[in-house]
Amino acid sequence: MPQAALALTEDRRRSTGESHQGLHALLSDDDQALTIPAARHPEQAQLEAAVFLACCKIGSLSEHPLGIVQACPEEDQLALRLLDEPYVVHHWAEFLLPRLTGEESDHPKDRVSGVAGLRYRRESSGISLHRPGMPTRILLTGFNPRWWERIADRLATDYGLLQSEPDWTPTERAAYTAAVSSPFEPPSLFSPLLRRIRATAGTGPFKGTDAWHAVGGSFRLETTDGPPCPDFIRLLGDSPTGLGWKVDHKSCTCLCDHTHPGMGCTIDFLEPTTGQFVYYSNLKWGRTLSDHRRQTITALDAVPTQGWKGRHHPLLGDIHWSQGDTAACEAGRAEAEAHGAAGERAMMQAW
Repeated sequence: MPQAALALTEDRRRSTGESHQGLHALLSDDDQALTIPAARHPEQAQLEAAVFLACCKIGSLSEHPLGIVQACPEEDQLALRLLDEPYVVHHWAEFLLPRLTGEESDHPKDRVSGVAGLRYRRESSGISLHRPGMPTRILLTGFNPRWWERIADRLATDYGLLQSEPDWTPTERAAYTAAVSSPFEPPSLFSPLLRRIRATAGTGPFKGTDAWHAVGGSFRLETTDGPPCPDFIRLLGDSPTGLGWKVDHKSCTCLCDHTHPGMGCTIDFLEPTTGQFVYYSNLKWGRTLSDHRRQTITALDAVPTQGWKGRHHPLLGDIHWSQGDTAACEAGRAEAEAHGAAGERAMMQAW
């Protein structure tokens, strides 16, 4: 395999997880490195941003960021290959599929849980996510689609999903309008990150990626045991696949000749098109795949088949989350309380 051709796909492969064989056909005759296409339609970028922010809640349970093994970006769609594990599919379905919260809130977004307006359909290649009446498509592959359908059926029984609605409900439309007009979820930032999600992956056995709006109009981006800072700066900066982010300040220990246990790195990025800052943190916890963690994943994989009560199955007991998985802990507490159980009994003994 010619080294020159490998070099032309290297940055894209590192950013998306795609293979050189799959990308080779996209190479042109002018020896230009492959780029990563942006979403053609604003509605597609908005859906990708909403999916990214929702699925960040999975925390650092998986060996892949957000449970995504590979992203295949095209102008009119985004294909995501998820880890072939039931617990990953369960989290994605639970975080994405919309339902009414029943809250009487002045904020329309608080009245809908999940991604407002999102619907799915099963296709031969996987589960296709879309919003009715909009040019949107995110294709989820890599797992048995029956898992998704069984999980969705159970969620519909427990929560009353809006999947059966053929079009937007008024509550969803109001939530969507509020999100689009809000400065807190800019598609120009989060859609490109989802299309480059593998750029946030380090070499450890567990990888977490999270992002949120910070005080003062800036944003926070966080990884756990993420990539070396020089690689991350290049992939999001001026590389062929980059976003043009500029480094304003950094505190990095990646290239030190001695270890810094528990000390992470921070980089202050400036996004030049908007002038907004993205404050990045790489938390270096150095976690390993312990027997306890294997037991946790085994218990999580049992949840989609046992139902919610399976999380307290007499043979499994309570599920204990590893230290630092705060998003997963919070999700567990909220769900337990929704089912009338004390939060402390529901996966809340964080070790």
